[in-house]
This record gives sequence, structure tokens and C-alpha cells, in this order.
Amino acid sequence: MHEVTALKELLREPRHIFITTHHKPDADALGSSLGLAGYLKKKGHHVTVVTPSDYPDFLAWMPGNDEVVVFEPGRNDRQVQELVGTADVIFCLDFSSLGRINELGEYVRQAPGKKVLVDHHEQPEQFADIAFSFPTAAATAELVFELIRDLGDQSFIDPSIGECLYAGIMTDTGSFRHPSTSRNVHLIIAELLDAGINLSAVHRRIYDSHSEERLRFLGFVLKDKLTVLREYNTAYIAITSDELRQYHSKTGDTEGLVNFALSIEGIVFAAILIDRVQAVKISFRSVGDFSVSEFSRRHFNGGGHHNAAGGVSYEPLDATVKKFLDLLPNYQAQLVTAPLAAAPQQ
Repeated sequence: MHEVTALKELLREPRHIFITTHHKPDADALGSSLGLAGYLKKKGHHVTVVTPSDYPDFLAWMPGNDEVVVFEPGRNDRQVQELVGTADVIFCLDFSSLGRINELGEYVRQAPGKKVLVDHHEQPEQFADIAFSFPTAAATAELVFELIRDLGDQSFIDPSIGECLYAGIMTDTGSFRHPSTSRNVHLIIAELLDAGINLSAVHRRIYDSHSEERLRFLGFVLKDKLTVLREYNTAYIAITSDELRQYHSKTGDTEGLVNFALSIEGIVFAAILIDRVQAVKISFRSVGDFSVSEFSRRHFNGGGHHNAAGGVSYEPLDATVKKFLDLLPNYQAQLVTAPLAAAPQQ
């Protein structure tokens, strides 16, 4: 409770507050940011949410989205530097290392404002003045709810704030099917229902608003790009930059594709490798005891959760795929004996 007391004192008077989250924000990243922003504005603070990149169109419904500043290096550097440099308090949500916010990371590191970390990823970097870091939590939105409650302000959570937080919890628990879905998660959802949120509307906006091109892209990926390696209980997808252009892929169109590979019966390890030109971005998923966080951290400059992690490679896509395949024999014993009882934590 020391951190809560320190934060309460920090927020005792109206402050200029800067909130940011990780590159290519997902529903938990943006939902926790906008949910927290909505609460802080109700408390009389001046709040700006800045994302280090764009994010999927299917998140644009979130209250406060129209005020988000998207950092675009070379275009609005001065604006973002001024916002972070003059902030009294800097909230860092849903990432454990300043490297996860790209060029914005150094701005945050050098900024004089008090830094507050709220996150659920493993091995957090020690850069924050106040840290709420709980890797066992299902979502950062879960932690934001608890933070508002512990500050004595749960009554401030209205449907707009609640639906942002619900979106984060819903998506990061895989619609409440991942093992991170605790009793506490369900109790929080009950409280959000009492606050008046519309569960079905949130689900529809996120999961039932795909473009025709995105669905055709999905069909192409599953038909032509999915490779299954039964000897390693592994499946992977590799997508070239040309294929992304062919299907006019937008931010968010590849989100969740790796879970299709993991959904195959008998598969315990799945990966998607995407050529983003500047680098190959990788998402890993697993079930059971196999730690993709450790795998990614050791081999692909990444990390995350035990069963869900990300990585990056600066080699060409073909070379990155070869590296991935060459590593599998080293893990064959683990992969063929891994239990299948658990689903991935997001």
C-alpha cells in the first residue's frame, strides 16, 4: 500500500499528466490508458494520452480516442517532447521497458516528471519512481481498476471508463478463457456491470468489425502460409511485406493470427513472423509449461508473459525463419512432453 499512498499524495493537487503505452497499442494498452485518463480528468487533472504509434481502427470507439496524440517522429517531435517534458506525472501503462515505446522512451527517461509504471509483464525495467508491476495480473486494465478502487474512487468509474477497462480485460484474457482469468477478474467484471457497461457492444466493436479485405487476408494466411511441424508440436506463419501490401493490410489486421496456429490440436508452440521492412516482428504463443517469454528473450530480443511474448529480428524474413527452425531441435524434448491443459496468457 506504500505505492498507493505515494500516488495519492502525488495526485492530491491538479497536475499535468502524460500517459503513454506500448508500440502498436492493443485493447489493453489503449483501454487502460483511456480508462485511467477518464478517471484522472474527473479528478481535475490535465491529461494527455500519447501513443508511440498508430493502432487498429476497431479501437477508435473508445471514449477519449479523439484526443489521443499519435507520436510520429519527424512530424510532431516538438509537440510530444514538450508534452512529456512539462508533465508533472508520467504514467507508463502495459509495458515493462522503455524500449517498448521506441523513440518516445528516451524522452520519458530524460523527463523530470514523476514516472508511474502500471504493468503486468515480466522483468520490468527499473525506471519508475512508483511501480505497480504484477506479472500475475490478467491485464493492465485490471490493475488500473484496482488502482482507482484503492485510491478510494471506484464511484468515479462510469460506463465510458468501465468499457475501456472491460475491453482490456476481455481481450487480454482471450474472452476469459486464459489461465490468467482469476476469481478477481470476474469480480471486477461484476463491478463494471454495476457501473453500467454494455458488454455485448464492446465485444461487437472489437471482434465483429472486420473489413472484407481483412477476412480475405485471413483466408490466404490459413490456406497458404500456415506450416505445421508435428515433430515439434509447433506451428508457424511467415508473412512477407509484399503479401501485406497485396491485401492492403492495416494496423491490427495481423492481430490474433498466431492464435489460429496455436488452436490446432496437439500444438503447444506457435509463432507468426511478419516482415515489417525495418524489422521482422514476431509473436509467440504456447500452452502449458513451455515459456515463450524465455525463448523470445534468449533468441529474439523480446519477452512478455510465460505463454505469450513478442520478439524482433533485424535479419531478412527468410534468415529469421531459418533461425527459428534451427532452434527447434534444441527444444524438442520440452515441446513433445509439454502438457496441453492450459491456454496462453496474453
